[in-house]
Amino acid sequence: MLPSQVSLVVAGGGPAGFMAAITAAEGPGAAAGGEAAVVVLESTPEPLHKVLISGGGRCNVTHACWDPVALVGHYPRGGRALRGPFSRFATAESVAWFERRGLALVQEPDGRMFPSSQRSSSVVDTLRREAARAGVLLLTSEALQAAEALPGGGFQLRLRSGTLMRTTRLLLATGSHPSGHRLAVGLGHTVVPPVPSLFTLRLVDHPLVDLAGVVMDPAELELMTAGAPPRRHRQSGPLLITHWGLSGPTVLRLTAFAARDLKQAGYRGQLRVDWSGGRSLQQLQELFAELRRDQARKQLTNARPWPELSRRLWLHLLERLGVDGEQRWADLGRGPQEALIEALRASRYAVAGRGPFGEEFVTAGGIALGEVNLATMESRRQPGLYLAGEILDVDGVTGGFNFQHCWSSGWLAGQAIAAAGP
Repeated sequence: MLPSQVSLVVAGGGPAGFMAAITAAEGPGAAAGGEAAVVVLESTPEPLHKVLISGGGRCNVTHACWDPVALVGHYPRGGRALRGPFSRFATAESVAWFERRGLALVQEPDGRMFPSSQRSSSVVDTLRREAARAGVLLLTSEALQAAEALPGGGFQLRLRSGTLMRTTRLLLATGSHPSGHRLAVGLGHTVVPPVPSLFTLRLVDHPLVDLAGVVMDPAELELMTAGAPPRRHRQSGPLLITHWGLSGPTVLRLTAFAARDLKQAGYRGQLRVDWSGGRSLQQLQELFAELRRDQARKQLTNARPWPELSRRLWLHLLERLGVDGEQRWADLGRGPQEALIEALRASRYAVAGRGPFGEEFVTAGGIALGEVNLATMESRRQPGLYLAGEILDVDGVTGGFNFQHCWSSGWLAGQAIAAAGP
């Protein structure tokens, strides 16, 4: 028999929902008068599924960005608004929260943080164990179908199974799923239309297809979206050439910040790639002069301008420009040199759309942040309603930042609910 009256119902058994449920259940006054404390409704048979499959099965729990002011710079939407929440609960607090519960995190050279076991199941096991220990009731394959605010406070809920339940407080942590947006709209909220974020780019006629697998780090990207007015976006970092276009951390970050502009432009635009890693025109001219002097007898194909430049990419540029790679560096003319330098600094490619697999893991959009008190995650439109995680109009770049927002917003909501008492 399910309880007919509970203190808190959390709709959504993901990272934000679990963090909020555990925090609220551990706090004083979470339940009173015979009420059940906290109930989590998860519509699928498997809660925390996104945690389980993330990071290639390792779960990138957070990122070693310890300064909240720097941390907000990794959120294309919502960053400025998150300065307050992150000043209370951010990376250091998340790491400590998990370590107190027996889950150590380790930092990789690029700043990503994973469980020391290198298994995402360790994160799932920790959250499920702590929820059970706190007395949280988890209902799987059960979803919130409707929620009605009651005149005297609280909510009347109808579950997928047809069960009716009353709750003092309701937390929506349904991620980007339309069902959560529908419930929030029914309770007075506005949804910023979701669009894909963190995706790869497909190129027109893919002139780099033969270079699939090549990584350049760093490469500088400048995207000019189509349409009126065109929008310009820049990023720098590791770039991966794939069979369908361009990928890697830099492209994902670029598409995250350009998500809405790309959507408006039909995912069309012009991409300038600086393969030189930001070297100036003068630096490249001096470098080529040194090569003509120091590598004079070597063929162009056997002496790349710098060791980190992919040999496959260098040969591709020579062929694309019609430069004879078997000629000696001493014989390289001024015209071909200028063409090579221009190609290294500013190769241009037409963007045809997103990558073919729908691999975007995050959406940009959700409940408008102005409608939520970000100190408590309580709705400004409906007392007793809380919102946390990706249901909000907040999204981060790849590297653990989206999970960090889930931990932070979930913890803040749980703290506020526990402090409010029964």
